[in-house]
Amino acid sequence: MKKTLAILLVLVMLVPALFAQGGQEAAPAAPAPVAAPAPAAAPAPVAAGSGSVNAYTTLEEPLAAKLFQLFEAETGIKVNFVRLSGGEAVARLEAESANPQASIWVGGVGLDHITAKSKGLTTPYVSRYTSKTAAQFRDAENYFIGLYVGPLTFVTNLNRAKELGLEAPKSWADLLKPEYKGYIRMANPNSSGTAYNVLTTMLDIFGTEDKMIEYMKELDKNIDQYTKSGSAPGKSVATGEIPVAIGYAHDQVKLKAAGSPVVITAPSEGTGYELASMSLVKGGKDTVNAKRLYDWILSSPVAQSTFTEWYVVLVAEGSAKHPDALSINEIKTVAQDMAWDGDNVNKTRLLDRWTNEIGNKR
Repeated sequence: MKKTLAILLVLVMLVPALFAQGGQEAAPAAPAPVAAPAPAAAPAPVAAGSGSVNAYTTLEEPLAAKLFQLFEAETGIKVNFVRLSGGEAVARLEAESANPQASIWVGGVGLDHITAKSKGLTTPYVSRYTSKTAAQFRDAENYFIGLYVGPLTFVTNLNRAKELGLEAPKSWADLLKPEYKGYIRMANPNSSGTAYNVLTTMLDIFGTEDKMIEYMKELDKNIDQYTKSGSAPGKSVATGEIPVAIGYAHDQVKLKAAGSPVVITAPSEGTGYELASMSLVKGGKDTVNAKRLYDWILSSPVAQSTFTEWYVVLVAEGSAKHPDALSINEIKTVAQDMAWDGDNVNKTRLLDRWTNEIGNKR
């Protein structure tokens, strides 16, 4: 297959002043089931530190803010962070590669971390806590480590669905039904790792890139708009702006827990999933404090409980699971080849096809 022209990424170089006191949104914004592990030993205390560290994060901003505030309270090290979608994070790291402005990237679909590795934007690190995470959930060369897994699912606003005479979709095939025309929202795969994961999931289900594109063309007929962030469509479902969205289960479970009239369904054909990860930035200026943050996230009980409150399913041994969180072991998943999916050449080709055959024709 001929590789089409790569998508032009228009970026403004970030200056250190953009790292806010708390954080800010970027401008305009299956592995085999794992047996329950034994409880982990208590981590060694983190020594008091000084100074600060600049970070990019693809975690939801409230989660990131809380996590980093807790880190500062324990260590004295301030985290100046900018919140970016996965695609934006990779693009910004690439644009800044000659003069990195961040030293660590926390969160984001593992496929994007693989892409960053393949572009030479991150650097390996073996933490004293790396071994707490099973090999299947971290890079073999230690360029990134998984934090949690989350499946792609559908979220439906029950009130809006009732008004429109719709049922909550239960399969990828359901999303193509004509009654959903204009009533489904998802993110743009060029900016969102969540949406790119949808493309790779369709590739896993249908087996060829041509069939994947054909499915996405049919789905496009029912999409009202593509958002920049992967979590944004679910938030629009929660408010009733749109009845159906595609996203990750933990974001949707949180909406339901907050009282939104939504139901979450997993596609019967099987679904893809993310391995939200963490990487150190190659050439980062705050390497020492970045490693301390990295170690703290992997080891601190406070950090682990904060993630659990967000309904994610952590992969480190001994991690607790919120009873309402949806594990990939509870639903049917597809067999993902994350190394292939995240490879820069493959990713660029898939995104070029989606953009040229679907995105640019809207």
